[in-house]
Amino acid sequence: MSQAHKIDGKACAAALKETLKEHVIALKKQGITPCLGTILVGSDPGSLKYVGSKQKDCQEIGIDTIDLRLPETATYQDIQNAVLQLNHNDSCTGYIVQLPLPQGINSTGILELIDPRKDADGLHPMNLGRLVLYVNGASLFPEPCTPAGIIHLLKWSDIQLNGKNICVIGRGITAGRPLGLLLTRRDINATVDTCHTGTHNLIEHIKRADIIISAVGKAHFITADMINDHAILVDVGVSRGPVNSQTGKSHIMGDFDPSCYDRALAYTPNPGGVGPMTRVMLLNNIVSMAASQLPK
Repeated sequence: MSQAHKIDGKACAAALKETLKEHVIALKKQGITPCLGTILVGSDPGSLKYVGSKQKDCQEIGIDTIDLRLPETATYQDIQNAVLQLNHNDSCTGYIVQLPLPQGINSTGILELIDPRKDADGLHPMNLGRLVLYVNGASLFPEPCTPAGIIHLLKWSDIQLNGKNICVIGRGITAGRPLGLLLTRRDINATVDTCHTGTHNLIEHIKRADIIISAVGKAHFITADMINDHAILVDVGVSRGPVNSQTGKSHIMGDFDPSCYDRALAYTPNPGGVGPMTRVMLLNNIVSMAASQLPK
């Protein structure tokens, strides 16, 4: 059997960036400048890299940025004040609070303080609740970046979702849980099987799926004998392989063993699949939120 079609998340993200760049130019002509705010507490290397990449993405397409940084010693009140500052800053279209926050800080409490209209990640309880409410289709509120990115990528690849059986493995708040809500909206109309640690006969669920979306974070968790010959594989989970003694770096490993690629119909690589889409959907949220300011 020939190797499956590789679904290129980098190419899809690049195409969407070009479209967003045009939207930003049009918005600026109408007096609206999209702006992403970031709140970073401490100096965690991963968080520093993540925030830096977001700001670079914004610069590429003309989105302004506001960068608020607090020391590792910041109190809950300090972080709350930063959140309230961006809530009331009219030039800030939307923002993110970079996680993890320092030990002892109630992250959920901080995230719930975000103005839902400025929730760039789409993970505020009110916006997640709207996913439940708006079953008939999309509405003008920010959607969780990873699930929205997966759906955009599949549609961009001309993969039909209507009527398909989709197995989602993982029930995390950033991917698995909201994915089920998005995929079962009437405008998408898929049937979703959400699996997790309490699922019995997991392989049976996987084998009958047209599309398998895995967000487990366990390297090569799914092997070729677990999937069917027409499956489309979407790899969300990220694990780190052994550190290379010469480079001092480790490589990224996904949930699907590479042996799956020869059996599947199509697959997203990891890295280079879902990751770029998660990043660009944050930009998409900011641009959409800015566009909502236009006179009706």
